[in-house]
Amino acid sequence: MIKLDIVNEVVNKTGISKTKAEMAVEGVFEAMKDALKRGERIELRGFGVFNVKPRKTGIGRNPRTGAEVAIKPGKAVRFKPGKELHLD
Repeated sequence: MIKLDIVNEVVNKTGISKTKAEMAVEGVFEAMKDALKRGERIELRGFGVFNVKPRKTGIGRNPRTGAEVAIKPGKAVRFKPGKELHLD
């Protein structure tokens, strides 16, 4: 599923125009990105939780050459699905 599919689902379920649905979906994603950049936790009850975790520094290997490569510390977004998010 891509962003356009989400926009189309919003249009089908709400009856609003495609332009307004695009603006709404883009607004939600921008708000989520901004919150994650600030290191905030995003909890969507019944869906799951997004949070930012530090990523360790380390040594990796280039798969082609086998040469060691330094991996810089950073941040990674993690998602933990909620209990109500069943895929059965």
